[in-house]
Amino acid sequence: MKLSNAKILSNTPIAKDIYRMELACDFAGEARPGQFVQVGLPGYEVRRPISISWTGPDTIRLVYKIMGKGTALMSTFEPGLELSLLGPLGTGFPIVKRDEVVLLGGGVGTPPLLLTAKAYLDAGVKVNVALGFNTKDEVFYASEFEQLGLTPIICTMDGSVGVKGTVLDGLKANNIDCPFVLACGPLPMLRAIQNTYTEGYISLESRMGCGFGVCQGCVLVDKNGMPVRVCKNGPVFPIGKVVL
Repeated sequence: MKLSNAKILSNTPIAKDIYRMELACDFAGEARPGQFVQVGLPGYEVRRPISISWTGPDTIRLVYKIMGKGTALMSTFEPGLELSLLGPLGTGFPIVKRDEVVLLGGGVGTPPLLLTAKAYLDAGVKVNVALGFNTKDEVFYASEFEQLGLTPIICTMDGSVGVKGTVLDGLKANNIDCPFVLACGPLPMLRAIQNTYTEGYISLESRMGCGFGVCQGCVLVDKNGMPVRVCKNGPVFPIGKVVL
């Protein structure tokens, strides 16, 4: 874990209320798939947790959704501004040797799966991807997965593009029955996945204070009734470990 004054290189909208921010960051090379950073914003005491979507040798990409005043402020930042980043934080996705895996992303839970997909491809694993959104205006990152040589299944709840329904509907429509899944998205989606699969990992989204396990602001309970901290013990957990 390091503290970096990261310079914004670009900050652009890529879908409805979704922005992609590229930053020069000196700990970029240490980040692993599924980890996150805590972003310090001018005028705000509490940092914002944002998943790491992609890294270069000395650059990091964050994709975020405007959810409130803090992220709305982020969307106005211009290249050249420096932001305080704390990271890389959390337990990421394990790269498990399998013949085949399924990656399931829901909305703004999609970004950390891009780096995860690359890691599995680099390990020689067949990768299937299904991405879920509410409507076509919210769809993003299809081309980024295509640049990795993948063809993501796009699903929308209103059927405005791709398969109508959830990512599970998308898998069924495309006859994909791989039993090992890695997923990140909203809680209802993760509940459905955890009720369907027994092998794999899910990444949880949570409000956080510190981001490294001290403040106890993101505590959930595991299947044995023991507390777990999303920021430190997660955000990635084995399927079935955490009560959702």
